[in-house]
Amino acid sequence: MLLLNLFHAFWLTISGISADTTEKIIVRQVNFTGNFRTRERIIQREMEVRAGDTLTRQKLDSLLEYDRRKILNTNLFVTVELKQKPVVDTTQLVYITADGKRIGNLKEIDLDVIVKEQWYMLAFPVFQLADRNFNEWWYERDRDFSRTIYGVYALHQNLTGNNDRLRLRAEFGFIPRLDIYYSTPYLDKKQRMGLTIGILRITNRTLAYRTNQDKLMFLGSESRTRERIVPYLTITHRPKFYGHHSFSAQYSITSVTDTIARLNPNYFLNGIKRQNYLQLSYSHFYDRRDRGQYALKGFYYGFNVSQSGILPKDDVHLSEATLSFGHYVPLAKKLFFSYQTKAKFSTPGKQPFLQIRGLGYGGDLVRGYELYVVDGQHFGYVKTNLRYQLLNRTFNLSKLIKFRQFNTFPLAIYPNIYADFGYSRNQYPELNNSKLANRLLAGGGIGIDFVSWYNFVGHLNYSINHLGEARPYFSFGREF
Repeated sequence: MLLLNLFHAFWLTISGISADTTEKIIVRQVNFTGNFRTRERIIQREMEVRAGDTLTRQKLDSLLEYDRRKILNTNLFVTVELKQKPVVDTTQLVYITADGKRIGNLKEIDLDVIVKEQWYMLAFPVFQLADRNFNEWWYERDRDFSRTIYGVYALHQNLTGNNDRLRLRAEFGFIPRLDIYYSTPYLDKKQRMGLTIGILRITNRTLAYRTNQDKLMFLGSESRTRERIVPYLTITHRPKFYGHHSFSAQYSITSVTDTIARLNPNYFLNGIKRQNYLQLSYSHFYDRRDRGQYALKGFYYGFNVSQSGILPKDDVHLSEATLSFGHYVPLAKKLFFSYQTKAKFSTPGKQPFLQIRGLGYGGDLVRGYELYVVDGQHFGYVKTNLRYQLLNRTFNLSKLIKFRQFNTFPLAIYPNIYADFGYSRNQYPELNNSKLANRLLAGGGIGIDFVSWYNFVGHLNYSINHLGEARPYFSFGREF
């Protein structure tokens, strides 16, 4: 079959014949296969091509590829195929448009949307580290297994077939936590408005109460040192395909012991032991990446503004804004370049330790500085990557595994080199004896990424920073 396709392409080339990309195609109907739980309207929401459309061959092929990516980015399916099936030869038929124009050379197709659904109900025991990342636990906490979290994690990713989620997370051990939430992307018939509602409760016995020389300082105790309860509500608006708007409200109730307030009076500021406040926020995110899990082409941008302290009796008043942008550029068939940048601004200058966040938390870091937290009211960074696609295959395991959600095993491997730069602005560096704030941070290295099932991505890097510190770092988890 491959030889036949190559011969056909060669014949078209030497004969000067090329596919007619201007011919008109009518999409007669759209059929859906494999969506045993997911409702058709959820898939249709991601598609620009509809039954009855008349498009040129070039336009149709382009839109179908974008539609395939959007359906895949719902994270509901393992694989997505969009197949065109010719109906009859209609090249001799004449169609008259609404404005009276006569159009000939038309063909009809049926479009088959073939999906393989993921396994939506996940329930498994939780066993993880309490530290910010694996590298901090390995290098800074002497691989102490008492700093572990255990419990149960249950998630249904498609509860009613409408891409709605119900999650329960109950954890014990180093940091007890209870997190319950329900999320549905569409409340209205036009499928534009969504809702998320939940509550989070975290109890700490061992707590990071301050930073010193850009390292977290912990206090261990047999009794509770902090308790936090946060109910929250988010309303989303997605007018078209790529842009998302979110409006969120949450009320935070946090208390600490006398010891924490005494060791760090700036934990809540002024030595107080309780902090209550209402936070309102708005965010916008526009995503044109080919795959949200591990993008190779496209771009995204987003911004967020929030105000903590809306009510007169709130214990904290803080304004914050963040901006982010990422661009992914294919340089050759298997060579890809990307960069991501993010900036944060906040006011006032004097902020509680609980709220002040600079570089080193979550994904906001310069690689090579995974063992540090650089507190600051403002920060900015840029990450650059050059990746080579060593492997990108999908293995059929149907002879070994009968469950359709698991008998397709995608695996991609990308060796890469990277360089990151960042800056954290701290107006009060003397409060934590910071050596890394208010100076340019630079890190880089080599690594290898593994991309596989259900959005799991593993990173194995060897990094060096401006301090001359060089060591391997590892991370593994689900990315969306």
